[in-house]
Amino acid sequence: MAALRDRNDLFQKFYSKVTTVLNIEEFGMVLLDQEKKTYKIIIDQAATFARLHPGQEAVLEMEFQASDAVFQRIASSTEPVYFDVATLSGLPDMPAYVHFWKAIHLRQVAAVPLKVGGEVIGAAFFHVDPVTKTPAYSALLQAVSHQLAVAISNIRSNEQVLQYKQMLEQENVQLKEEINSLYNFSEIIGSGEKMQEVYRLIRLVATTNSTVLVLGETGTGKELIARAVHNASPRKNKLMVKVNCAALPTNLIESELFGHEKGAFTGAVERRIGKFELANGGTIFLDEIGEMPLETQVKLLRVIQEREFERIGGKTPIKVDVRIIAATNRKLDIEVNEGRFRPDLYYRLNVFPIHLPPLRDRKEDLEALTWYFVRKYSKRTGHQIKTIATGVFKELRSYHWPGNIRELEHLIERSILLMDGGVLKQVQIPLGQAKNAEQRPVAGQGLNPGQHDMVPTSEKMTLKNMEAEHIVKVLKICQGKIAGVDGAAALLGIPATTLHSKIKKLDIKKVDYLD
Repeated sequence: MAALRDRNDLFQKFYSKVTTVLNIEEFGMVLLDQEKKTYKIIIDQAATFARLHPGQEAVLEMEFQASDAVFQRIASSTEPVYFDVATLSGLPDMPAYVHFWKAIHLRQVAAVPLKVGGEVIGAAFFHVDPVTKTPAYSALLQAVSHQLAVAISNIRSNEQVLQYKQMLEQENVQLKEEINSLYNFSEIIGSGEKMQEVYRLIRLVATTNSTVLVLGETGTGKELIARAVHNASPRKNKLMVKVNCAALPTNLIESELFGHEKGAFTGAVERRIGKFELANGGTIFLDEIGEMPLETQVKLLRVIQEREFERIGGKTPIKVDVRIIAATNRKLDIEVNEGRFRPDLYYRLNVFPIHLPPLRDRKEDLEALTWYFVRKYSKRTGHQIKTIATGVFKELRSYHWPGNIRELEHLIERSILLMDGGVLKQVQIPLGQAKNAEQRPVAGQGLNPGQHDMVPTSEKMTLKNMEAEHIVKVLKICQGKIAGVDGAAALLGIPATTLHSKIKKLDIKKVDYLD
């Protein structure tokens, strides 16, 4: 019986073999739920009798409290418990199945707790002849019930595996539908020299299994490039699973990546499959890899080196065939030098780097990008925009785009929502940001003698002050809202948690941006 994996098979086997050995006709089994608060009948050979007795059939579908007197007596016993049905049915607060036993004229029922590893998972009931109540017969009942408990435990585990499989298959379908509906790679806009180099690198690496590291400022489209690599690879029919390392709390990221076993930590009420396991055969995209804690970096290094890992609380290594694409807006070489990123992991990830240019370095693509977002949000908002004023493009080119393409997208969406008519005449660039933008020195170049006078007095401030001023202006535009699609964090192209930290660090007060 212990080798059975299906409840119907168990019933047939139990009926054909055990009933003969025990010399019984009626039997039943109940199983506790996962939380061990209630139990239900899972097999009842007497079900036919129940359907012949009006009002008794409902007993088969009922849930019973594990705290009731009958189950508690069975669970606390180390040997079979013999119930006289007539006596038991006369007691108050008895479970409904006791009255069902009486209704179908059972006289004596032997009950045995079903235990696995010393833990009660249910109970088995047998309609026995009163004269069989002997030590030898009780020992036989216990032996049979032990095999029955193991079989039930295996069947339950098998059912959970099948349930997980169905959930994964459904998630697979849903994710593929999401990818097909949300990501169309004709949407990678850009024909300039810098983007042509990016396309060349994608073509070179896509057909291999090499690890790819996508580098670029926030909002440059790193995830879109990662998906382009995946969709041009032999793994395109499998999942690309995304993990945002910056969005996960430190104490959860390991569980998210590698999964955990039931009971591995407080709150782990069931086994969970991690992202690496889910991505088996496909690609895992580790976004914001520079935010990963050092202790998790060690375990990631093992996965990259050996292509195996263990779930939290698990002891068996799990092999995976997965391609790794990582992305970050941080300069990992600097992070390594400052001790915030493991050098061995950096060298493993930096096999094939793809550098995405910031929007300010590819302004030849601004017009195409603008038209793309105008069409996208015209369709969503119902506006019919056929023309963009020439001054709009001039204004867009004068801006330095700290949030890159993501900032451009949100800016166009906001401008369309605020406009009237069919001509986009102006865009909602943060106040004061476009003015004199062309006079600003490129970062890292410094000012030559004589150039200092080109910078207006209002611009002669530290980088820290400029950052604070820009954040305040964006917060004013967003009316103080930080998180969400129309919040300041989205416009700035950074996580809301990062913006909160910057506001605190730069000592920005609400009075600075709220009227």
